[in-house]
Amino acid sequence: MLTNFNSISNYIKKVIPSVFCSRTNNEITFHINSKNLIKFLTFLKRHTTTKVEQLLDITAVDFPQRKMRFEVLYQILSVTYNQRFTVSFYVNEGNIVDSVTSLYSSAGWYERETWDRFGIYFRNHSDLRRRLTDYGFKGHPLRKDFPVTGFTETRYNDFHKRIVYEKVNLAQEYRIFTLSNNYAIDIK
Repeated sequence: MLTNFNSISNYIKKVIPSVFCSRTNNEITFHINSKNLIKFLTFLKRHTTTKVEQLLDITAVDFPQRKMRFEVLYQILSVTYNQRFTVSFYVNEGNIVDSVTSLYSSAGWYERETWDRFGIYFRNHSDLRRRLTDYGFKGHPLRKDFPVTGFTETRYNDFHKRIVYEKVNLAQEYRIFTLSNNYAIDIK
């Protein structure tokens, strides 16, 4: 059993030299190449020094100004050693990430959510469809270039007795508020 950061990071670097390790508080982050995701998670899950039994979460962070736009993060846990790990890598908008549902069945739900919110596609996922937004929804709402108001609004129409989708119509003019003078400047 490896008990401290230096022993874990040195051991991982010996076994898999392309991995970069960092530590924040008591959590270890592995920065890897996205092509090595399945191999690396398989190693962490099956190796006796790490025994990562649970996948806790998959998410992403959007950096539109970077060449590799998304940082994908896998939060994993070794219950045996009471140790959390983060596996991190960068992908671009068109890149495809391998699904880890063969290793962790809980990954199916998290991959669907990441696809829905960020538009990151997972290869070999059996049911990659919208999870938190409507099926006809256009775009991915957690991308930084997605408008805050969205593209469409949904409401119930009493006349048609059904839900209708309409283009967003802002009823108020856009104004710039400044904190220094406590009034708004109208933009026309």
